[in-house]
Order: sequence, then C-alpha cells, then structure tokens
Amino acid sequence: MLITVATVLAGLIGAGIIAIGVLQIRAPQTAAGFGIPGTPTGDRTFQAWLTVKSVRDIASGVLIFILLAGATPHLLGWYMLAAVGIPAGDALIVLRSNGPKAAAYGVHGATAAVMLAISVLLLVA
Repeated sequence: MLITVATVLAGLIGAGIIAIGVLQIRAPQTAAGFGIPGTPTGDRTFQAWLTVKSVRDIASGVLIFILLAGATPHLLGWYMLAAVGIPAGDALIVLRSNGPKAAAYGVHGATAAVMLAISVLLLVA
C-alpha cells in the first residue's frame, strides 16, 4: 500500500515538474522569477536561461516516469532522494536573493519535504 501511494505521489511530482517546464517555455514571463525579486522577465538572455532550465525540468520529470515504468521502487526512491537537492537548492537561492520566505519555504521547501517523504516511503518499502 505504501509503495502504491509513494509511486502515485512520485508520478504527480513528475507530471508537475513537466508542466512547470512546459509553462516556462510557452510563457516565460508567467513562470519566471521563482520568488527572486527583480527578475528581468523581459530580458532575452534571461529567457534563454529559463528555456535551458525548462528543458532540464521536463527531462527530470520524464526520468521519473521512466523509473516508474521500468525500475524498482527502491531505485525510484534513490532518484527522488537525490532530486530533493533541486527544490532545496531553489529555496536557498530564493532566500539568498532576499526573496519572499513564502516562496522559499511554501513552494520550494514544501516540494523538497514531499519529495523526501516519497523517497523514504520508497526506500523502506
């Protein structure tokens, strides 16, 4: 039962990060910033950087689905544990940039906590 819950949650994380990546490509001005104040959403260089990040987000989400389809829950758990560093790092970047704590903790930190919980469930199952 725990494996089923954890794999469904992992799938939701994968779908969510794919959706964020697609949104960033289609409308960078709406997805840009991540809680960092003064983000230059109209700057072409920043939009290029955001596109690179978007492709990496989409690939990270697709990798979750590949692991869901072909790997053991244990391997998915290790991947999810390693990937916790992404939203945790995003939270630290927002905090270091004097961004809103709500974005740092409520978005990025919460995502990291959920991913950590999923990885634990998958690793102990």
